[in-house]
Amino acid sequence: MNTTLNERAAVLVQELIHEAEQLDVAVHRTEAGPVVVDAGVETAGSLEAGRLYAEACMSGLGRVAFVPYVHEGLSMPGVSVTVSRPVRACLASQYAGWQVSGGDYFAMASGPARILRGKEPLLEELGITEEPGVAVLTLESDSLPPAEVTRQLAADCGIPPQTLYLVVAPTKSLAASVQVVARVVETGLHKMHEVGFDIRAVKSGWGTAPLPPVGRNTLQAMGWTNDAVLYGGDVWYAVDCEDSAAEAVLERLPSSAARDFGVPFAELFKRYDGDFYQIDPLLFSPARVTLNNLATGRIFRAGELAVPVLSEEWGL
Repeated sequence: MNTTLNERAAVLVQELIHEAEQLDVAVHRTEAGPVVVDAGVETAGSLEAGRLYAEACMSGLGRVAFVPYVHEGLSMPGVSVTVSRPVRACLASQYAGWQVSGGDYFAMASGPARILRGKEPLLEELGITEEPGVAVLTLESDSLPPAEVTRQLAADCGIPPQTLYLVVAPTKSLAASVQVVARVVETGLHKMHEVGFDIRAVKSGWGTAPLPPVGRNTLQAMGWTNDAVLYGGDVWYAVDCEDSAAEAVLERLPSSAARDFGVPFAELFKRYDGDFYQIDPLLFSPARVTLNNLATGRIFRAGELAVPVLSEEWGL
């Protein structure tokens, strides 16, 4: 019997639970039923908690490592991500495709529990489904979800509440910083899909980006983590396609294809009065994208790292 994506993700959440004290996270076995792992709301969290959080987002089909990031005078910790089965790891699991809200509560949700909910056009297009069972959802939020929200999440997934695992971290935390930057491969894959490339041709992926300082507030943290990918992200994909298919989309893949390229994300957010959808969608991708066509052996590359934007923004 094949292991589901949710079962794979649950193994990593269990590791967070078992090592909670060492990882500076807290585990809440709620009266409503779901288990909530606090990775930075009321706890300090940690880099290692962020690594497990990010790998759970990818249902264990991606591996996250901490590496040096040294480019053009910028020397920072870096995050490296290696992904197998990218469509399932990144788009069916890691993509933040569910906006959770209830009363005053709001969170962006990732993780394979999205498959059980089954209301995203992207998942319908990919044709990925799972039978209900254990479910994992990761929430980027400034607060822990109230009982009524956790119950509703379980109901939306069609599962008993006690089989739902939630991992929560605010944007301005160590764990969330890691998990956002670890989306570098997912961000590029989603861009490939948006510009019309057949993502089923993507067989493997790798990416790296700098780990930014933790912002003092949500807007700053959102800006810094996004900019780490947009201006410092470097991705490589192994694809199997006609060379013409790669050539047709190549110049639109890196973030430099956007009219807003070069402007820090938080500044753009303010410029457009907080309307995320006014930002040029072509911006949301890594700075440099490389395609290695397994069918022909050819290499295609577009974009360049814009490290000076990060150095100035972070005061380094």
